[in-house]
Amino acid sequence: MNPDLQRLQAYPFEKLAKLKAGITPPATLEHIALSIGEPKHPAPEFVRDRLIAHLNELSNYPVTRGLDTLRQVIASWLNRRFNLHSAVIDPESQVLPVSGTREALFSFAQAIVDRRQDALVLMPNPFYQIYEGATLLAGAEPYFMNTTQATSFLPDLNSIAPDVWRRCQLIYICSPGNPTGRVMPLDQLQTLIKLAEEYDFIIASDECYSELYFDEANPPLGLLEAAQSLGNHDFQRCIVFHSLSKRSNLPGLRSGFIAGDARILADYYRYRTYQGCALPPPIQHASIAAWSDETHVRENRALYRQKFQRVIELLGDVLPVSQPDGGFYLWPKLPISDEQFTRELYAQQNITVLPGSYLSRDAHGENPGAGHVRMALVADQAQCEQAALRIREFVQNL
Repeated sequence: MNPDLQRLQAYPFEKLAKLKAGITPPATLEHIALSIGEPKHPAPEFVRDRLIAHLNELSNYPVTRGLDTLRQVIASWLNRRFNLHSAVIDPESQVLPVSGTREALFSFAQAIVDRRQDALVLMPNPFYQIYEGATLLAGAEPYFMNTTQATSFLPDLNSIAPDVWRRCQLIYICSPGNPTGRVMPLDQLQTLIKLAEEYDFIIASDECYSELYFDEANPPLGLLEAAQSLGNHDFQRCIVFHSLSKRSNLPGLRSGFIAGDARILADYYRYRTYQGCALPPPIQHASIAAWSDETHVRENRALYRQKFQRVIELLGDVLPVSQPDGGFYLWPKLPISDEQFTRELYAQQNITVLPGSYLSRDAHGENPGAGHVRMALVADQAQCEQAALRIREFVQNL
């Protein structure tokens, strides 16, 4: 067996199941899960219809590059969404459909990391655990960038020593962040791109929450937009990851894409021709429909906007909750430990949240997730309001 498999830690939800083991919550209260970031809004009907209409194509092998039309639609969406005017995405060389960003974020490190070197892969802390697993199985070492209130829940790039940057081959960033919801500002993205040029590493920007935001006039910036602002018209060393899971409430479709530096994508494409995971033709056609429409995305944002407004109204005077820059998570600081809060909330109110320490690692003298929980406002409006009322009662009785 690959010895690096033994270095993988249990997934957060495995730890959560053990934490809840043996507890019997009140049977009179409906269980409300705020722990898993799985969208619960209805999938767009027109996307389902397009999927069904192309089921006859299940008899055809898909190609790794995906349909020309799908790549063209994705490139057009990127150019429009991120204002790429002077530096536009080429659908032939700078877009590759993938079977969900989880798979792509993992496999990307396997293709990119040179394990012959003393490689570091940098990532935010707390983080999406795929970054860590991908790093370990690629033969590299993770370097955690703590994101705390003191750093405005963003990586402090200026605190990282030159020796770390010299060993860095790949850096994962997530904007809007999971779980903090913070968006990296333009100046920070520009600083990171300049560091990548100086030290020759690759930036993997996980932007799967980019279409969940609250101000329609100010969508979150993206890495490609920042590269364009610096005159990096080829997006050198810059790769972005996008998905239909959150944007279009289609987590089961397993459809996303990566885009950016053509040189890097050419090598990653070669890797994927062996790895497989090409999107089935019906899924590609459904994806074309989803990426071509913005009406359902705006309606989706409106639903989250309403939920956040109401939940924050109900919890704001008992927990330090505030609207994030983007995404669908709340990340409150707690009056007790995150594990105790999670266990007792489940035992008393039949609500599941996720301890913040399960999303982070001890690094640089602290665990930046400890003392927080992640609450995913993915349920419908009524359930989110009910959850907020029960959490409010629970906190008041602590």
